[in-house]
Amino acid sequence: MQVCDQELFNFDFFPEDLSEFMDESCLDPSVLLNDQLGWMDDLNHDGTLMQLEVPESPNPNGQKRAQKQTDKSRVKRKKQRTSQSQRCARVKKRKTDEPVTLEVNAELIVSQGLDPVTVPTLTDQTGELCTPPPLVRVSPAQPGAPIPLQFITIPDSPGYKVVQLSSSPPPSLIRLPLPSMTATPTYIFVPATPPTCKRQVPPHSPVDGAVAPVLMSSFPPGSLSDTASKAMSPCYTSPPSPCNELPPCKEPPKYPTVVEIPKGVKDYIQQYKAHMAERSQAIEAGLTLTSHYVDVQVIRREILRLGKNTNKCLDMELIITGDIDRQKNSVGHSQIFSSLNEDKCKRYILLFGKAGMGKTTLIKKLCLDWSKDRTPQFDFVFVLDGKQLTLTEPVYSLQTLLLSVSSFASPCTDLDGVYAQILAASKRVLIIFDGFEELRDYEMLLQTLEKELVTSLQKDSKLQSFTIRQLFSAILQRVLLPGCTLLLVTRPRGAASQLLRRADSLLELSGFTTTHIETYLSKYFPDSELRDAAVDHLKSSSYLNLLCWNPGLCHLVCTVLERSKCSEALPRTLTGLCHQVICLKIERDRSAGTPDESQTEEQSGHETQSKVIDSCRARRSLRSHSTSSRGAGCAQRAKRTKRQEKQQETVNEDDCQEAEKELLSQLSSLAWEGVKSNKSNSSILPAEQALSTKLREFGLRTGLLVSQRLRTKTDKRGREGQDGEGGGKEDKNESGGVEDGEEKVKEMDINAVDDGGDLLLWANSFLRSFMAAVHLSLSRTVPERSFLQILPFQTSAKARRKPQRGEFELTQRFAVGLLFQSRTELNRLHSYTETVFRDMVASKQALVTKHLEGLSFSDLSPAQVLELCNYVHETGFTHEESCGETGSRMLNHLAANLPERLTFRGVPLSPPETFIVQNALKRGGAEVRSFCLDLEDSGIQIRGLRDLVGLSNINTYRACIADVITLWEQLKQSGEDEFLQGAVSKFKIHPLKATQVCHIEHLEKLVSIHVRKKLSASSSQSDSFLADGVPAVRELLKLEFELGPENGPLVLPKLWDLLPGLQNLQHLDLEKSKIGDKGAEKLADALVTLSSLEILNLSQNCIGDEGVKKLALTFKELPKLHCLSLYSNVISDEGAESLAAVLPHMASLTELDVKYNKMTDVGAQILGASLKNCTKMKTLRMWNQCIPYGMFERLQQQDSRILWH
Repeated sequence: MQVCDQELFNFDFFPEDLSEFMDESCLDPSVLLNDQLGWMDDLNHDGTLMQLEVPESPNPNGQKRAQKQTDKSRVKRKKQRTSQSQRCARVKKRKTDEPVTLEVNAELIVSQGLDPVTVPTLTDQTGELCTPPPLVRVSPAQPGAPIPLQFITIPDSPGYKVVQLSSSPPPSLIRLPLPSMTATPTYIFVPATPPTCKRQVPPHSPVDGAVAPVLMSSFPPGSLSDTASKAMSPCYTSPPSPCNELPPCKEPPKYPTVVEIPKGVKDYIQQYKAHMAERSQAIEAGLTLTSHYVDVQVIRREILRLGKNTNKCLDMELIITGDIDRQKNSVGHSQIFSSLNEDKCKRYILLFGKAGMGKTTLIKKLCLDWSKDRTPQFDFVFVLDGKQLTLTEPVYSLQTLLLSVSSFASPCTDLDGVYAQILAASKRVLIIFDGFEELRDYEMLLQTLEKELVTSLQKDSKLQSFTIRQLFSAILQRVLLPGCTLLLVTRPRGAASQLLRRADSLLELSGFTTTHIETYLSKYFPDSELRDAAVDHLKSSSYLNLLCWNPGLCHLVCTVLERSKCSEALPRTLTGLCHQVICLKIERDRSAGTPDESQTEEQSGHETQSKVIDSCRARRSLRSHSTSSRGAGCAQRAKRTKRQEKQQETVNEDDCQEAEKELLSQLSSLAWEGVKSNKSNSSILPAEQALSTKLREFGLRTGLLVSQRLRTKTDKRGREGQDGEGGGKEDKNESGGVEDGEEKVKEMDINAVDDGGDLLLWANSFLRSFMAAVHLSLSRTVPERSFLQILPFQTSAKARRKPQRGEFELTQRFAVGLLFQSRTELNRLHSYTETVFRDMVASKQALVTKHLEGLSFSDLSPAQVLELCNYVHETGFTHEESCGETGSRMLNHLAANLPERLTFRGVPLSPPETFIVQNALKRGGAEVRSFCLDLEDSGIQIRGLRDLVGLSNINTYRACIADVITLWEQLKQSGEDEFLQGAVSKFKIHPLKATQVCHIEHLEKLVSIHVRKKLSASSSQSDSFLADGVPAVRELLKLEFELGPENGPLVLPKLWDLLPGLQNLQHLDLEKSKIGDKGAEKLADALVTLSSLEILNLSQNCIGDEGVKKLALTFKELPKLHCLSLYSNVISDEGAESLAAVLPHMASLTELDVKYNKMTDVGAQILGASLKNCTKMKTLRMWNQCIPYGMFERLQQQDSRILWH
């Protein structure tokens, strides 16, 4: 074998550091793992490597010869060591001022039985030096495949070079000789150092966050400590310690990759944006985004996981935060599609809001922003309407759905090109789902698709067609366009556990603030005089002003204010508001038709009168001898004809009113059928209910109904697609392809879309519920027995299990309120005689009164108490004296029976509902009653909190600590010292259960105020009303820290800082907080100041021997501690010895729980022996599987206070 002479190479033109030239493109790490390289055999005795040897010529058939040459070369290696050193010395003496290039034309192979490969030349034909190729390139070591090596010049630099690669094979060596050196340097290719993965072995005395072994907790019969028994399970395993498990890899910010867009697609995008900008402008009749849009806040929400029940409603799982926290979590429209760090993009976003909060309006605003290039991260935005689910024909493809059937679809000449761009850059596509009434509608679409259907969907064939439901499901389940961003818009009702697990961002529309209401009024009333009058009227009606918190109700209020002449005529309830809006719509429709009819009637009267006069004149001209009496008869006949026409007009007007009442009755019946059906998209009038032409036109004219045109599929011949549910099916032959012949004749052009029939929808959800209530309360077709079953707060088991929707609850509220409205005003809504109507209303009114007054308030939940207050409010404010007396009696009954400890914990309180509660409590004050209010986790606004706290009959109150502190600061700034003093003294926080991170943060701020005795940290003087600190902090006796092992460690440092300020604390529960030994040391320092502590629960906190040693020194300093739980930690015999040493010094201790730790029979005997010196100890629970049964039984026989559980 011939050896390449390194003297032919000049190594001066390469830099000394080769690391910048070494990357994964230079080296295939998989080949370096090949043992056939045999680099271990090439090591000399002095640790260097021999020079690279290659065959003289590439002989494909010389495999045996190459093997012999390899064997001979290995025999000669000892002899070659000296020659190699001498040769390197000779090269070093040469002058190498200018680089010498070498053109290698020989073909070299590595003698491993592989085929030869040509080594590229290092110079071009002109003799100039070319760009150096990669240092080493090794192809995968496949049998019979060559391993090409490229030789390049290397600078004259002694020593070794270490280059780290990002791959992870074991270190491999490549020997490359350098000139003028006594030894041959070696370049070592090593992988990047992988992160060490420590095995999670429970230590004897664990570090912070150690894990209790499964063996210790495989048979927990229970703990008698205060809350330890809650977390016991037959196979409990603590989560891994944060200090032992690998930290998650932080990915760099990822943005959708910008794919080059063809010019034709760019032109379509611009056309689509212009079309969307035009179509998305309209909000309602006469209102546009440009002229009437008010930018409302969007709030980020979080979910509290509640147990393993997947059927929890979203209302129960959403964390309700305070007013201050909501303001902190508000985001702008540009941040909707980004995470909290504004870098990582969100892909599954859920936006929800109650009825009328402006969800659809916000979607149009987002579309308008995209059309104005304000959201550049998306190339395409498509809006899919849930109402399209009514189209059941399997004639749609994904291409047709997006480009032809979506809400703002624009005509496109190159559907295939645009669709190909959508598929190529799906990460730059935003799909918005709107038109779904509730979350459960999405849940139905998240049911697992059949495998055959999934396969068919993923084929993406133009000849395949599916139903809208199937395509929606495939998009939501990421079968189609898996990289796109989804924005799902709905109301926060119904079960949606699957949807919540998929969503990575939860957003909520917060509604109008006072500033937003003023802005909306200024845009609705462009005339300054009319606007000022509307503002004055609105300020005089507090309830209407607070109803404007809901944008949809704010529009209805403006409709009433537009026609209102005085503030006394304004409605005072939600029922009265909707009633006035209905009446205004009917009057507007009637007045719209009056001018033409009156003009026609007037012309008809003039024609009749002129005919009579002309007839008389003709008679006089023809009969000159006619007497004056006959002329007088003509005049009398003319008067009689005019009087008859007036009577006919009255009859026609009465007939018109009767016709309107009949049409309203039919609409109300349709509304009730939609509300009680409990179907998705209940705003749509069912297609099977054929509406007469008169009813349809009446609903559209009055604005109660709107028409929405949906485009449906047609084939090439204009024939409408076949009905059916078999989407995704196609005729196939045995080979799986589409059959030829007849199928080609029947083939449908699935891209052809025509406008189909209209969908009739209710224009407003509030008016729809009101019309349904009209049918319940004012129709004789609903008997009293059926009406009674529809009333709220039914006691039957079936009624309790039946979930109620927002529309149904609102309908119940309107049905109660209508019975207490003025009968004169209700005459427009019925066609009965006065006697029949009076008797019917009186009978149903008596049923409602008896039902509501017969309720047991102790059996009502906080949400039901609030709903009862809403019902009573609808009955108590009416302009009719008889109804007003009944309503006032019901309000007095409510105030007299409300529980003294009135809690709305966990029930969202909107501004109008806060006003209703305030009225009920005021009436209770007149009854000489006082209340203790619990408003924690209710989301009440600060202005509503101020109104309730200011009531004289409120003894104590609880609310979000941050909101309360803000209220105190506002009162101090306004100089309301007396109010401030009362607000501080009434505030209570005992007992406090911290379930959110913000709870500890707020408590830390309150304790800081208590310690420094002043509201503002920058103030130099303490506040007089805080001379003794904050009463709520002084009176806090119990603190439960229930943030769990995930969130608990995040705020433990804050807890250690605030604990010394809680000097009167008696009960501290830190179960399952992952304290560890380091946290135990911090806790020990804080416990020294808690001299009043009586109960301490440290169960399941990964505390080991070192932590117990620190805590034991503190335990004997707590004179009142009588209950201590160290259940399910990792305490061994050493820790048991530390506890045994201090037990005799804990004079008040009566209960100790150390079950399911790591102590053996040695530790058990030590504790048992120490127990003899504890006369007040009543129970010692210390069993675990490491203690033999026999030993434990002997310990029990020696001392009966030792228990199994």
